[in-house]
Amino acid sequence: MSRISIPTVEHAIEASKPLLGAVQKQLGMVPNLMKLVGHSPAALEGYLSLNGALGKGKLSVQLRERIALAIADYNGCDYCLSAHDYLGRNVAKLSPSELIAARDGHSEDASTEAALQFALQVVQSHGQVSDGALASVRLAGFDEASVIEIVANVAVNVLTNYVNNVAQTDIDFPTVTAKLAA
Repeated sequence: MSRISIPTVEHAIEASKPLLGAVQKQLGMVPNLMKLVGHSPAALEGYLSLNGALGKGKLSVQLRERIALAIADYNGCDYCLSAHDYLGRNVAKLSPSELIAARDGHSEDASTEAALQFALQVVQSHGQVSDGALASVRLAGFDEASVIEIVANVAVNVLTNYVNNVAQTDIDFPTVTAKLAA
């Protein structure tokens, strides 16, 4: 059971209701994470704004979902791992083998693997990546804007991982367990 209450949309803070309504319209449901973050309308608006902006960026939905899986597995966040496994299968249309590989920072595609390895280096080093790590991701074809977006995707996923790990959010997707916790 979640350690922080998860209100229904109807019982959410008034300022969060329009934001949660937009999530409902876009996804057809309001995930527990959104209802939980809705305790703070400012946090919910910030998360939704950054996530929405990154969806308009240079990185494909397939790469963004892979990054989310790698970061969730690294941080031991079963909620995010479950959500992004679901989104990876149903929205990004990733194969089961690519979903599993992404959790370890791997891919059948060399460029994608370079981005995932860089994302993991960002989180593991708290952003203090080496010159070699930056050179490797650039060599794989990622320009400066893409590098910034990889870092921003790591950051937004660390945010949700930490919120869910603190709250122990009830999972409302088919459950996937992080290797760290397995």
